Amino acid sequence: MITGNIHSLETFGSVDGPGVRFLIFVQGCGLRCRYCHNADTWRKNAGTKMTADELLDKAGRYRSYWGSDGGITVSGGEPLLQIDFLLDLFTKAKQRGINTCIDTAGQPFTREEPFFSKFRALAELTDLFIVDIKHIDNEQHKSLTGRGNENILDMLQYLNELKKPVWIRHVLVPDITDNDGYLRRTRAFIETLDNVEKIEVLPYHSMGAYKWKELGIPYTLDNTQPPSAERVKNAERILRGEI
Repeated sequence: MITGNIHSLETFGSVDGPGVRFLIFVQGCGLRCRYCHNADTWRKNAGTKMTADELLDKAGRYRSYWGSDGGITVSGGEPLLQIDFLLDLFTKAKQRGINTCIDTAGQPFTREEPFFSKFRALAELTDLFIVDIKHIDNEQHKSLTGRGNENILDMLQYLNELKKPVWIRHVLVPDITDNDGYLRRTRAFIETLDNVEKIEVLPYHSMGAYKWKELGIPYTLDNTQPPSAERVKNAERILRGEI
């Protein structure tokens, strides 16, 4: 029996995909983003083990609230680290006529087998991908997350080849991603894609810093303040090609 390691559930999500969503937060992540507000999801093989049917039965209790656009969104943590579980979950979700969405940073993506064939099959079962572009510059991406970004950008290019709908998210961090040059490079990359339906700028915040302290992990952005509303608007206009 296939099970997933589940961190938590949210029954009425309104921002992680269209309509009202049943959110499934999985456990485990290979990135170490310096601003992460869910550091408690990093550890693999933690959380509560649940089957696809258990989750879908829970989700089904709230289906009357979803409307025509809602469904389930799997977030994390990093969902693609549990790709076998996602395949089982989304296969059964589609059998129940449920809209499916994955919120991913793309870090596990590779065109090597067996992952690549599994990802292609998963994409066929997925109605929407929400993808974080952490940083467009590879070296800066390593500094921010601990890993490079080549395979993440390659995943976005592959989803474009598949004509799979994508929402792009970008966290605006003063002195790190809040830089017009980097933002324009990000926009130039987005312009190579034909499948991007929405671009969201998320202002940096430190509301998850307490989790780092509870876990005994140094939080390196203690002195970083959220970006101003003007800088958020500037980033939105650049990424959307308005300036």
